[in-house]
Amino acid sequence: MEDFRQTYLRLCKERGVDIQESVMVKLQECSSSRLDVSGLSLSADTCALLARLFQKDTFFSEVSLSDCMLGDEGAKVFLTGLFYNTTLKVLDLKGNNLKSSGAEMLGKLLARNNTLTRLVLDWNALGVWDEAFAVFCEGLGSNTVLTHLDLRNNQINHHGMLALAQTLRCNSCLKVLDLRWNNIGLLGGRCLLEALQSNHCVEQLELAGNNIPSDTLKALEHIVGRNTDRQSTLRESQSRTQVLNKEIQNLKQEKGRQDSVSREGKLLREIQNLTDTNVQLKNKVEEVERKCKSQQQQLFELKQELTNSTAELKLKLAQAEDRLEIEKRRFKQGMEDMDHLRQREVEHVNRHLEESEKALQERIFKLEGQRIQLEEDLSKAKAACVAERSQAEEELSKARVQARQEQYEHVTSLEEKLRSARTSLQEVQLHVSQQKQIISEQQAKNSQQTIETDSLRRRIDELQQALSGKDQEKVAEVSRVRGELQEQIGHLEAERIAQGGLKEKISALEREMKVLSSNHREALLDKDSEMSSLLEKLRLKEAEIKRMRDDEAQRATYLQNAILTYVQGSPLAQYGSSKK
Repeated sequence: MEDFRQTYLRLCKERGVDIQESVMVKLQECSSSRLDVSGLSLSADTCALLARLFQKDTFFSEVSLSDCMLGDEGAKVFLTGLFYNTTLKVLDLKGNNLKSSGAEMLGKLLARNNTLTRLVLDWNALGVWDEAFAVFCEGLGSNTVLTHLDLRNNQINHHGMLALAQTLRCNSCLKVLDLRWNNIGLLGGRCLLEALQSNHCVEQLELAGNNIPSDTLKALEHIVGRNTDRQSTLRESQSRTQVLNKEIQNLKQEKGRQDSVSREGKLLREIQNLTDTNVQLKNKVEEVERKCKSQQQQLFELKQELTNSTAELKLKLAQAEDRLEIEKRRFKQGMEDMDHLRQREVEHVNRHLEESEKALQERIFKLEGQRIQLEEDLSKAKAACVAERSQAEEELSKARVQARQEQYEHVTSLEEKLRSARTSLQEVQLHVSQQKQIISEQQAKNSQQTIETDSLRRRIDELQQALSGKDQEKVAEVSRVRGELQEQIGHLEAERIAQGGLKEKISALEREMKVLSSNHREALLDKDSEMSSLLEKLRLKEAEIKRMRDDEAQRATYLQNAILTYVQGSPLAQYGSSKK
């Protein structure tokens, strides 16, 4: 350690580089096998000096440069010194803002270094540039010693995950991979799942915070668990094989006689049989794993088909909702247009009724003027009558007063009926018939009078004809207005029928949506039942694999007991016990 510090000081003096006191303090505090300068801001010159020191083998097996703000330039200078170092096993470069150049240099380091087993790279930005990260993955693929890799918070997307998945297909040494808090997503998760189908080494995989669907995560967990069980089984078999080999070597060394040779041959045959059985069991396990893999692939395809069908149904539902919304807006617009048209028609009818009422009032005023003129004529005629006709004049005046009163009431009722125009036609006709009856009675009374009263009666008949003509004109006007109103009612009825058609379309669309929803639910239920059956089959296969492993362990125990029995019953063992 003292030599390392002295060399560092000598290089600083030779190159004229300012000595960083903080680095010297860290060098004094570090242990004999671990160099930790975390949290220091290392300059490019200091990185160059450290690279020069690490070009030759040192006694450091672990180096931590976390949060040293190296950047791409500093990391590039430092990593060149580790290409051919054979003592460093653990390297921590956490939080150094490594991007494109840093990723490429790390790939070159992994391709050349043959001793580094653990590499910590969290809180960098290696996945920002896809091409640089692909170079890093190529270096990782050619490495044969790295077992632990930490890539947390490196902004790795699905493109970077595709390159890493291609590396994992051929990598046979990486056991622990940490990819938490990146942006792998659905596509990256699928690429990783396909890659791990052919990788049997990864025993620990961390994927939290990557927006990967839960079904993909479960499949990845299952594969990693399978790899863990496989590796533990292999390690167990290797350890047992080593133990058996040691026992065989011991037996070979201890036994020199013929009977021991025969027993050894027998034992070797038993071992060979057990080895064959072990191979058969391994073949069965691999076959079961292939079946599980095919079932997982089928399950994945079924889930993908379910996802596609769900997306298609959702798209159809969205289209139906859009069409329904368009129909609703169109119906609402039609209703608004119809209301606007109805208001315009009502305003037109009101204006027409007001104009008709004004015209009728003008006609009534004209008739009133004519009536006044007739009254003046009648008063002149009365003045010309002879005194002896006073009795007749009194009766005639009474009849005239009565007729005038009835005519005034008739005109008043006509004004009221014209304002209502829709409900007063029968009342007008009834009143006209009453007036005709009264006039006919007055005509009968006046027929008994003199020739002067006859001329007055003719004059009244003429007035009555004029009044009946006006009544006929009023009736014609009311019938015309009624026809227009009936025509407008017909238009409104047609619009109401059109609205009924729109309502039927809306109800048909709603029924179609219900049918689609029911079909979607049925499809989901069918897929759930298929998934449950596949999971049950998978559980049965796992139980069979466990049973086979238990049988293999039991056979190994029997073999071990047999070997111990054989060793204890050998002549050498008996000779040793007799000496004791």
